[in-house]
Formats: sequence, structure tokens, C-alpha cells
Amino acid sequence: MTASKPSVFLPKEHGSWSLALEPLLLGLLIAPSTAGAALAGSVLAGFFARRPLKASFAAADPRRRSDAREALVMWMALALAGLIEAGALGGWHALRPLVPAGVLGLLFACWDGHNDARSMAAELAGSAAFALVPAAVVMLAGKTAGTAFTLMALMLARNLPAVLTVRTCLRAAKGTPVSRSGPILLSGCAAAALALLGCFTPAPRITGVLGLLLFFRTLWLLGPWRPAWPARRIGQFEAALGVLYVLLLGIFWARC
Repeated sequence: MTASKPSVFLPKEHGSWSLALEPLLLGLLIAPSTAGAALAGSVLAGFFARRPLKASFAAADPRRRSDAREALVMWMALALAGLIEAGALGGWHALRPLVPAGVLGLLFACWDGHNDARSMAAELAGSAAFALVPAAVVMLAGKTAGTAFTLMALMLARNLPAVLTVRTCLRAAKGTPVSRSGPILLSGCAAAALALLGCFTPAPRITGVLGLLLFFRTLWLLGPWRPAWPARRIGQFEAALGVLYVLLLGIFWARC
């Protein structure tokens, strides 16, 4: 496989980049460690292994199948090496949050194998799997289970409403009949949960403000005043919002 063929492993879905990378960034901002960085590298390698895994069996072109299998071996080897390094440096007990994340990841892989990766259930499972990873990242750095749970909740409250909001927005733009009540209700519950996290957990107080920001994002994208943006621009907006969310949490957490 040559370096000129990144299309073998680079995901096509732009939104998947932010939903995968934001949790890793948050975990490393809150509790940087060599073990956590190794785990982040392992998860990132697994993220890149998704397309080669599918193309290894589904691609019609034999040359593309061969390229995909070479890429799959490389990324899986890197993922395994990073996981072993993380466990050796930070303790294998710290990797327990990866068990439910792995189950959700396998569910997503099953849907993906049946060409159903863009179903609502698959997208929610995939985004939830990544949202659980920061819990392991901070535990590898020696943080408490309470801090790990807080980060997990912070990313679930970010990822799940984002998936439903963007999904509904794009379908509505195509003229597909959609129900807006589900995403709005979920975003409202997430905003309330973030406010509680800011008051009763190690999360900074700005968490509640960020929850309101995400809630108003949902109202804006699903309301009559939603922008007439193409899918790519909506994905870029959501990614920028996610980076802002993570960076502000990291900055204000350091001041707590």
C-alpha cells in the first residue's frame, strides 16, 4: 500500500472526526499522561481501521481489497500496541471503561458491515462508544472514578444530542418528514444534566453555560430560522462548536 492512498482508511463522514477526536482531546486536557496518550493513539488507530475492515471484504477491485487488508493489519497492530502500552503504564484496571465502549463499538461494526452505519441506532452507538473513552484516559492518569464518570457524562451529553440534531436537520433540509421533538427533548435533558454536573461534580461551573449553548444550537438548527447550509458546512460548524466545548472545559477545569 502506498502513502498516496489515504482514501483506503480516511473516513468519508466528516462528522465522525469530531465525535471521535473530541473525547480523546478532553481526556488528555484534563489528565495528560503517557498512558493516556497511548490509549488515545490506540483508539485513533481503531478509528482508522474501520474503512479498511469493511473494504477488505466488500471492495470489488482486488487491488483495493489488497490495499485495504494491508492498511487493516497496520492500524490494528498500532491499536493493539497502544492498548498494551496504556495498560502496562497506567494499570489494566484503568481500562475497565473500555468494556462498554467495546460492546458499543462492536454493535456499530455489525451495522456497518450490513451497510447500515448511518442508521440512527448505529450513529448513537458509535458516538456513545467514543464518549466513554475519556473515562479510561483519566483513570490511566490516576484520577478518581468520580472524575472518570464526570468526563463520560460530559461527552455523552455532547455527542448524543449532536447526532440527533444534525441528523434531523439534514433530513429536514431534504424535505423528509421528521420529528423535532426528540432531538429538542434530548438536548434539553442534556443541558439540565450539564448544569447539575457543573454544580455537584468536579466539572467547572461553565459546564451549565455550555449546556445552554448546545441546547440553543439545537433550537436554531431545527427551527424555522435554520441556515440553508449544505451538509459539509453544518458538519464544520458542529466540529467547531465541539472544539470550543472541549477547550473551554479544559481551560476552566484547570482553574478549579
